Amino acid sequence: MDAVAVSELYKQLDGEHLHLLEEIYHPDVVFEDAAHRIEGRESLYHYFETLYLNVNKCVFHISETHQSGDKGFIVWVMELQHPKLNGGDAISVHGVTHLSFADKQVIYHRDYFDLGEMLYEQLPLLGGVIRAIKRRLGQ
Repeated sequence: MDAVAVSELYKQLDGEHLHLLEEIYHPDVVFEDAAHRIEGRESLYHYFETLYLNVNKCVFHISETHQSGDKGFIVWVMELQHPKLNGGDAISVHGVTHLSFADKQVIYHRDYFDLGEMLYEQLPLLGGVIRAIKRRLGQ
């Protein structure tokens, strides 16, 4: 198992292919992102199950993979369409995944992305405020 194999799985991951998670994730996996910390493959499965029930679309476009020993990185853009974000229109979220492997499976998965880009900027009232703050910080 390596970063390329994980990226190939994520290209086909959807609500109908969650059984593929068992192939790549260790039973004791730790999964983290800007909003969650999940421990164990079973909990991770339930997380993805809920995610895919609540989104209209979640597709990963992989641009790079890197591997060094038992560590790997994946650079991606997630195309996300959620009925409560951005008026239901798709948004693009740029991110990087850091992976660690044990026993030929992913034992640690950490996603790094801008939660504001994914969530806060997409909310009707808060989005305008966040975008204005970002513009002012860029001056």
